[in-house]
Amino acid sequence: MSSKAYQSRLPKKRMAAGALLWDEDGRFLIVKPTYKPTWEIPGGVVEAGESPREACEREILEELGLIRPLRRLLCVDYVRESATKVEGVMFIFDGGMLSAADLANMHLPPTELSHYLLVDGKTAVHYLNERLTQRVRHALHAAANNHVCYLEDQQPVFTGRHDD
Repeated sequence: MSSKAYQSRLPKKRMAAGALLWDEDGRFLIVKPTYKPTWEIPGGVVEAGESPREACEREILEELGLIRPLRRLLCVDYVRESATKVEGVMFIFDGGMLSAADLANMHLPPTELSHYLLVDGKTAVHYLNERLTQRVRHALHAAANNHVCYLEDQQPVFTGRHDD
């Protein structure tokens, strides 16, 4: 069997990537999808042939109309299959600071997103689902401490320091 044939038989995993985009007051941006009840951070599903970083940058452009080179990885979360979700790997990147001009020039696609808010970590819990709240909480800690964290089902397995 060829290597490519073997690899084509390997399991596929769902991947998604999002970013924390900050304002000058240290709040981060969340968006309200039109197709689900809870809010999200900007980002989305990684498409075939696309890296998580590329997917996140593409989604930020599609969702907000902003070109944002990502600064660094904050968090990776392996998510086991459940009754409501397939197995997956979720990434959160640091999207950097949003200027007043960025905020003024953002445009949400009306068929996909209806609103955006800037929130702090304590307020986010009222908008995000429990899984994303936990993931974001760990990403915020990683950002504040110049770390990257690896989670399994939103629980920390290890945290490492970025060497800039």
